[in-house]
Amino acid sequence: MALKRFSDEPAFVLHRYDWSETSLVLEVFTRRHGRIAMVAKGVKRPTSQFRPVLLPLQPLLVSWSGDAEVRTLKAAHWQGGHVMPTGDALMSGSYLNELLMRLLARDDPHERLFGHYAAAVQLLAERGDAQPLILRAFELLLLRDVGLLPDLGQESNTLAELHPQRRYVLVPESGLAPSGVDDPHALTGEQWLDLQAAMDEPAPFIPTLRACAACLQAVRVPLRNLLHYHCGVRVFKTRQLMLDVQAMTRPPRPVGGDAVPSDNLPAATES
Repeated sequence: MALKRFSDEPAFVLHRYDWSETSLVLEVFTRRHGRIAMVAKGVKRPTSQFRPVLLPLQPLLVSWSGDAEVRTLKAAHWQGGHVMPTGDALMSGSYLNELLMRLLARDDPHERLFGHYAAAVQLLAERGDAQPLILRAFELLLLRDVGLLPDLGQESNTLAELHPQRRYVLVPESGLAPSGVDDPHALTGEQWLDLQAAMDEPAPFIPTLRACAACLQAVRVPLRNLLHYHCGVRVFKTRQLMLDVQAMTRPPRPVGGDAVPSDNLPAATES
């Protein structure tokens, strides 16, 4: 029986594992087939044509064969369009990859989500100053696409419509609920409704960016808590890495001085 073959599929490398002295197993996010594991044979040899191509956060066209759990990579080409993000944007992109690795099952297509991811990576490469907005918009669309985000247009327990001027908080275990006036992580009903309307647009990424701009600081912690809850972690590896780097590079604290908050991350890496 002939092996199944797929050619020139838009894709991004999410993660890489050592397979042997010369080969790697790649976790690849593809447009029409979802997250797939592929073995790249001989990729670690100095003469391999794959070495400069199989990097994260680069738009690729990949070809593979096989229908087992781990396919065999046959070809990979840079698709062009933008270069790989660098600096803080690279860390933010790595955070997006970690989210996909934790929340997407293999061989489960998410074509709309692939488009959101591709748009987020391109903006990270081109607009470093917009990293917090990009992360929040992608978090919302990812949670919605995998079925983990409640309807933001109604209270989750009662299904009552939101009152535009009242405040509501997103609770990981139970969804949207009325909140006290002093809760710093609560949003008004109007803000939640705006986020839901933006995500319901035919092309929702840019509208969701704009909606997040009106509530950027308030929505960060509820989304982080929801992601921690569904991923089963207290802190993401990319965030911990940034904290560790900051701890190593931070100037020594003067004797008797105030402590530096451990959550003092750049806005782009706040997840």
